[in-house]
Amino acid sequence: MQNNIYTLQEILSVTETGEQEFLAWKDAGLITPMGQSDEHSAYFSGEAVERIRRIKQFRGMGYSLDEIRKILRKVGIPAAKKGSSQSDSDREQLLTIGALAEQAGISPRTIKHWEEKGIIEPDMRSQGGFRLYKEYYVYFCKLIQDLQLFGYSLDEIQRISDYFRDFVAIRNNQHSHSPEETRQRLSEMQAEITRLFDKTAQLKEGISRWEELLRKHRKQIISLQSKTSKKHTEDTE
Repeated sequence: MQNNIYTLQEILSVTETGEQEFLAWKDAGLITPMGQSDEHSAYFSGEAVERIRRIKQFRGMGYSLDEIRKILRKVGIPAAKKGSSQSDSDREQLLTIGALAEQAGISPRTIKHWEEKGIIEPDMRSQGGFRLYKEYYVYFCKLIQDLQLFGYSLDEIQRISDYFRDFVAIRNNQHSHSPEETRQRLSEMQAEITRLFDKTAQLKEGISRWEELLRKHRKQIISLQSKTSKKHTEDTE
């Protein structure tokens, strides 16, 4: 994860740009926000920093905003470093902490607590702590809730989360760990999967018992309600 997004105040600070000047460039279409926070405040990508620096260069050379817009359209901005910015498709999938909390059915405070425990990590984060997450975290948050229902503590869930991150790293690059460490981590993952299968099997048996019990008692309750209603009708006649 990199500090590759900026709130308005952060981007003004890092580029040493005045707010009125910046907003004029934004209104002229020279700078486009990456999105909005839950408080409807704009945030910007690292690419915007390079764009601002290029705009300032052209302004220093005496070009008007309209001229700069035409130049940037033709020339563009310096190529971003590999891995320093997100593609358009990735940006569309980024969620603020509020949006993630709403879609996962939990509170933003819960997400922050899980972050503090090392269970989840934002995909992008500004220096001031503004966070963005990819959409898969909605599903991941639901999996965390499932594990809590299974009786797992947050420390145990954090360990499973580490296994998941290791798995992704190994899958994407088999040389991310030494051969011995890779074998050990994969063996630990396999053992954890076996434990989870055993746990879910026990839960399924328990759920089946409770469903049978509840169905039986529901029928008995309905029968008793019917008899009680019938007796009450007879007594009042």
